Amino acid sequence: MTTSESPSVRALRQAGYKITTPRLTILDILENCGGHITAAELLARVEARDPSIGRASVFRTLDLMIKLGILWTSVQGGSTVHYMLMPNGHHHHIICTGCQKRIEFDDCGLSALITNLEARYGVKIDGHLLELYGTCADCRTQQPAP
Repeated sequence: MTTSESPSVRALRQAGYKITTPRLTILDILENCGGHITAAELLARVEARDPSIGRASVFRTLDLMIKLGILWTSVQGGSTVHYMLMPNGHHHHIICTGCQKRIEFDDCGLSALITNLEARYGVKIDGHLLELYGTCADCRTQQPAP
């Protein structure tokens, strides 16, 4: 179960929000989902774990975490929204346009660009999501059907 040492819990607490059982349950599911989860998947897991947590509570919690920069969204597969925890303020992946496989990587090399953009536009960049699209090795080696 998610603890008070979790970066997400600390962020909620620092922003002045209560750490409720529904929020802890949702955070625990998000922290242990493998990186990405859809709203439907999250709702099903919340319902399985604690049926007393309603849909409205789940979506209010998602909205709050997005507002606080704890959670980010990514549209994949044309229209499917995926939620991702962003405790470090950034997230990067390559998405295969053939099979939708996601390859996550850590170092995006954007530090110099971020510094330049902050200076040029007078902003403080708090995070980023980098998505690159291409065709994975498996999809490239598959032969088209006759």
